Amino acid sequence: MELILKKTVETLGEEGDIVKVKPGYARNYLIPKKMAVLANKANLSQLEQEKASIEARREKQRQEAESLSLKIAGAVITIKHRVGEEDKLFGSVTAADISEKLAEMNIQIDKKNILLSEPLKTLGEFNVPVKVGYQMTSDITVQVAALETE
Repeated sequence: MELILKKTVETLGEEGDIVKVKPGYARNYLIPKKMAVLANKANLSQLEQEKASIEARREKQRQEAESLSLKIAGAVITIKHRVGEEDKLFGSVTAADISEKLAEMNIQIDKKNILLSEPLKTLGEFNVPVKVGYQMTSDITVQVAALETE
């Protein structure tokens, strides 16, 4: 089934793209959520008329993603956590913890966009990819240090 995307869908494509999907996915998810419309003559002609504005929005989103990428590229975040024996953490450092630290640096990133394969459970320095836009990622360095107790 051919559809025109009204919004960028991470697994399919960007706004304005014409994609082929299975009918169930279209009927049950994309069309009811107004993320896509059928690729018929009327919708295709409307797409042609809106192409310039769609391209302008895409370019704006790309520029925002690139500026965010430059802002966080090479950022170093230090998170202090309580440790037990053999430098194992009590608990773990999660994407939410990293998101909070970035917010303290005036960088707003949703925890869903921090691509942490599993929570950090040991001390050390880790490279963590962060999704900044459609198919764009940037790496930050997360240092997990021991919390000094007095």
